[in-house]
Amino acid sequence: MDTRTSESRGIFLLRLLLGVLFIAHLYWKLAVLPGGVEAWWGNLLKAGYPAVVPAYVLSAELAGALLLIPGVLTRYVALYAIPMMVGAAQFWLVRKGFYFTKAGAELPLVWLALLALQAIMGDGAYALVRSPGWGSLAARVGLAARAR
Repeated sequence: MDTRTSESRGIFLLRLLLGVLFIAHLYWKLAVLPGGVEAWWGNLLKAGYPAVVPAYVLSAELAGALLLIPGVLTRYVALYAIPMMVGAAQFWLVRKGFYFTKAGAELPLVWLALLALQAIMGDGAYALVRSPGWGSLAARVGLAARAR
């Protein structure tokens, strides 16, 4: 097995891991949490967050659950979910501290790192719809800026 194939499969496994974690979080909100999504949403509103925050969180989790596993625009999905993890880390850091043993920010920071790695490394093996590479994105942005 060559190095390029191994790396591509490793990136694919990261994509699967993140997708399964997003599915688990959605399942928790829908089936495990007493009161379900409504209770979770209400708790965020009580904590002072505007309604757009839980809406964004659900959309990011849904995108992660549905698009990461098959590999649909993986880089963009990871980038879309990163602000959610920054917010989750901040939420738990101010309430519980850093360590995961006290339900702190440590685990959301690990998720944040994994999402950043996925965004940097791209789609990996077996992706259905590949994300454009950084060079392609830079060229598009540069062309759009020159056209103005």
